[in-house]
Amino acid sequence: MNCCLLLPLMLGIPLLWPCLKATENSQAKKVEQPVGSHLRMKRGWVWNQFFVPEEMNTTSHHIGRLRSDLDNGNNSFQYKLVGAGAGSTFVIDERTGDIYAIQKLDREERSLYTLRAQVIDITTGRAVEPESEFVIKVLDINDNEPKFLDEPYEASVPEMSPEGTLVMQVTASDADDSSSGNNARLLYSLLQGQPYFSVEPTTGVIRISSKMDRELQDEYWVIIQAKDMIGQPGALSGTTSVLIKLSDVNDNKPIFKESLYRLSVSESAPTGTSIGTIMAYDNDIGENAEMEYSIEEDDSQTFDIITNNETQEGIVILKKTVDFEHQNHYGIRAKVKNHHVDEQLMEYHTEASTTFIRIQVEDVDEPPLFHLPYYIFEVLEENPHGLFVGMVSATDPDNRKSPIRYSIARSKMFSIDDNGTITTANPLDREISAWYNLSITATEKYNIEQISSIPVYVQVLNINDHAPEFSQYYETYVCENAGSGEVIQTISAVDRDESIEEHHFYYNLSVEDTNNSSFTIIDNQDNTAVILTNRTGFNLQGEPVFYISILIADNGTPSLTSTNTLTVHVCDCDDTGSTQTCQYQELMLSMGFKTEVIIAVLICIMIIFGFIFLTLGLKQRRKQILFPEKSEDFRENIFRYDDEGGGEEDTEAFDIAELRSGTIMRERKTRKSTSAEIRSLYRQSLQVGPDSAIFRKFILEKLEEANTDPCAPPFDSLQTYAFEGTGSLAGSLSSLESAVSDQDEGYDYLNELGPRFKRLACMFGSAVQSNN
Repeated sequence: MNCCLLLPLMLGIPLLWPCLKATENSQAKKVEQPVGSHLRMKRGWVWNQFFVPEEMNTTSHHIGRLRSDLDNGNNSFQYKLVGAGAGSTFVIDERTGDIYAIQKLDREERSLYTLRAQVIDITTGRAVEPESEFVIKVLDINDNEPKFLDEPYEASVPEMSPEGTLVMQVTASDADDSSSGNNARLLYSLLQGQPYFSVEPTTGVIRISSKMDRELQDEYWVIIQAKDMIGQPGALSGTTSVLIKLSDVNDNKPIFKESLYRLSVSESAPTGTSIGTIMAYDNDIGENAEMEYSIEEDDSQTFDIITNNETQEGIVILKKTVDFEHQNHYGIRAKVKNHHVDEQLMEYHTEASTTFIRIQVEDVDEPPLFHLPYYIFEVLEENPHGLFVGMVSATDPDNRKSPIRYSIARSKMFSIDDNGTITTANPLDREISAWYNLSITATEKYNIEQISSIPVYVQVLNINDHAPEFSQYYETYVCENAGSGEVIQTISAVDRDESIEEHHFYYNLSVEDTNNSSFTIIDNQDNTAVILTNRTGFNLQGEPVFYISILIADNGTPSLTSTNTLTVHVCDCDDTGSTQTCQYQELMLSMGFKTEVIIAVLICIMIIFGFIFLTLGLKQRRKQILFPEKSEDFRENIFRYDDEGGGEEDTEAFDIAELRSGTIMRERKTRKSTSAEIRSLYRQSLQVGPDSAIFRKFILEKLEEANTDPCAPPFDSLQTYAFEGTGSLAGSLSSLESAVSDQDEGYDYLNELGPRFKRLACMFGSAVQSNN
């Protein structure tokens, strides 16, 4: 089978492909191939490749022509195109075999089309030639500009960076074919950003070309352009913007804007008081602007400066209290420096900024000042009133030197005058109080609100004003059959006085007892003494008790002597020496009871029982008396108690005056005795005592009058009958509201309520009859 192809070149010059006759056994003839086309023989098939430009703006663009060598031009053959794009992108003239592109081709969308061509005999409907496959390749043209796909670009670089410092790299992309000419070869240039930045033409790397100071300008906009075709004429270009920010470095030291600060402090201000603030300014930011204040010159060591880390202010504080009268102004010098400074930047921080602070001390009215923090005085006890104790002194620290008045708080034993002299107001007794803690107050005369207090301690010194005495109460016994020289008691003494040396007591019998040969005493020289019998045999019936007068002397100056009586009881003892007659007394002593205590207990018991009997008798008498004296004026409140409950209105209080002011009053009944007689008895009873017969008769008459009146209410326990509460079906039976009720209301139904309402029926029944 032979075929012939006519294809135009890209330049529009038609090319006639020679007719090739190919069989399976024949050799393909070598033909000359035009530029831009390829021809290959394979088993009698003809295969071709066509190159087509992509930017074809015409509606129908002729690509080439297929023609069979059997076609004689009589239009008996039909050409068909099969494959991807056939009919939609490419069409063929069925009669002539011309191939056309019916739409615009874009290499970036599709660069290669594979099609198949067939030749059909119209008369027979069979293929004249075997199906032939060919390729249409779309050639690239420079129709795409470079684009920066990673926008937006932002970079940060430290300020004062040296030339050549890398900032960042930008990259553009071109959709054209990079293997076809220079359509996709890009060249970068800087449109904006000189002279601080530069860009490498082939890589898009941005570098610093000049040092920059963030404090002058902290960010820059750089515009980068990318051109394809290596920047040749007709090349397409694209641009992008890069925001370059300068990060801060500590290249600025803090500086005081003020060379002099004036502050003031009150002399009454306590230590730690904030006096004022000072402020330095740093053009750096963040950590590089953190600063620290300190005192550079302060000979008095009175002030200090601390740093407020939030506001970066220096706070001047008082380290020691100040005194206007001592020094009224101070001058200090402060300095400031950064916390964090790199070694490479130390050249910018060689000399710290300083400022001078002048501090004025303000005078205030201060309270009086005592010359000592406390006072201790000594005074002998038992001295008379007005004895000098000591003197305190306080002065006004202010310039006006106000006079001072003194006073003692809550003390009856001492007094003080305006000169600060303390004297005794009462005799002192060391045994009652050995120390007195006083609080002396000093007040300015010109300003009584200025007050100071100071403790004063007064020690009362001892004098020997208490004689020694027995250390305890002794109960001493001696047997009737006691022999001479037996020890019956060991005694000791105490002294309430305070002794510089250790107490030492001396024991002797009185002159009378010395002549009495019944007992004797021996001083043990250790503050104790023993009592011994000085004879044999004692008589319980003749002399049951002996009283021995013992003299005890102390070692004070002057020495004091006291006489103490020792009671010795004679007891009947058995052969072993144990007492028999004195057993009851010993038992009482072992229980710790004394005769006086027992008597007192018995008296208390009798009083308690008497009070109980009296109370019971009064209660019994109160039950017998039905009515009190009617002429008495009762001012108490009468409370009403409802046992059945029913709300907050169950219990109400009424004034007794309401009962007296009502319009409804009970009828007075006829009494057996006339009122004139009772009044006469009453006047007579006022002139006599309670034991008089007239007084008793008057009481009996009054009692009889109350007992014979069945309608007399018991004023001591007036009961009210009320309804159960708001909403109760039972109305109120109380007479407290009778005055405002219907006057025609009858009370005869009270007689039907039983004997418990008999008195109430009598009272209101008679009252209604009286009113009617």
